[in-house]
Amino acid sequence: MRGVIMRAPGDIRVENRDEPTILEPTDAIIRLVATCVCGSDLWPYRGAEPADHLAMGHEYVGIVEEIGDQVKTLTVGDFVVGSFVISDNTCEICQAGYQSRCVHAEFVHGTIGTQAERARIPLADGTLVATPGQPDADLIPSLLAASDVLGTGWFAAVAAEAGPGKTVAVVGDGAVGLLAVLAARQLGAERIIAMSRHESRQALAREFGATDIVEQRGDEGVARIKELTGGLGAHSVIEAVGTQESMMQAIRATRPGGHVGYVGVSHDVQLPGDELFFSGVHLHGGPAPVRQYLPELIDLIWRRKINPGKVFDLTLPLDRAADGYRAMDQRRAIKVLLQP
Repeated sequence: MRGVIMRAPGDIRVENRDEPTILEPTDAIIRLVATCVCGSDLWPYRGAEPADHLAMGHEYVGIVEEIGDQVKTLTVGDFVVGSFVISDNTCEICQAGYQSRCVHAEFVHGTIGTQAERARIPLADGTLVATPGQPDADLIPSLLAASDVLGTGWFAAVAAEAGPGKTVAVVGDGAVGLLAVLAARQLGAERIIAMSRHESRQALAREFGATDIVEQRGDEGVARIKELTGGLGAHSVIEAVGTQESMMQAIRATRPGGHVGYVGVSHDVQLPGDELFFSGVHLHGGPAPVRQYLPELIDLIWRRKINPGKVFDLTLPLDRAADGYRAMDQRRAIKVLLQP
């Protein structure tokens, strides 16, 4: 089968890989219908993380082709959405709602890789969720978004305690930040401030529910947030980038007693203990437990209550994956959908 391999930073190739097979009785083999390039894939692409023959891809939807003897919740032919972290969904950590930290957690990126034609998904019962039936073609991008970026944006909004009566600020205008705007609106936030300098992303943020746009960054961005909130800062701030600047911007834009939900993959972020101590701000985040939210998100998408698939603004065949990586790296695309 064909699959995307990152041989080294900036070196993306579509190569022949071995067809996946059932290795454990809890495995499932799925034929990928759609996959995509994630913003986090750009970290190794840019050399900020090791990249040595990585099997790329961790966002995926597909059709079950084969199941192991112990798989109970799925049948061959099911259309499924999977989390980017393998989980059993039964351990104490999973039952507490943190499937991304399952005692058997395994990241799909790097070894399994779903930028491919097929994939073996371990612990299929705990990782995959079947849709109510075969989806219409127009729903597939939104279901694909639920596999990571929507679930991550949702977790960010929950971690930031977005809700009725709250002002929410979102640091980061990539796919996760934009879908955090959508999530905050669905959770009932009264005011949502999207921080973005890009006109097309600002337009999508407004479509998803943003009430205000702030173009400034850093201390200027913080000052503007405080100006919009009577000098106090936002109740809830979502950090969806993962840099030192974005994290400090999020913390400083939050009012005392407020909450920061951080989901940007952290790179060289150092928190000043004294400033954090006196800020009175709550911090909560990390790898999103997407599996916790999949049933709810699939239902919202299936009933056409939300359309997160709008974050995909470029669709390419799998063979042109390298073009997709370049487009996202150069910010010519918000998010690239790949069709195996």
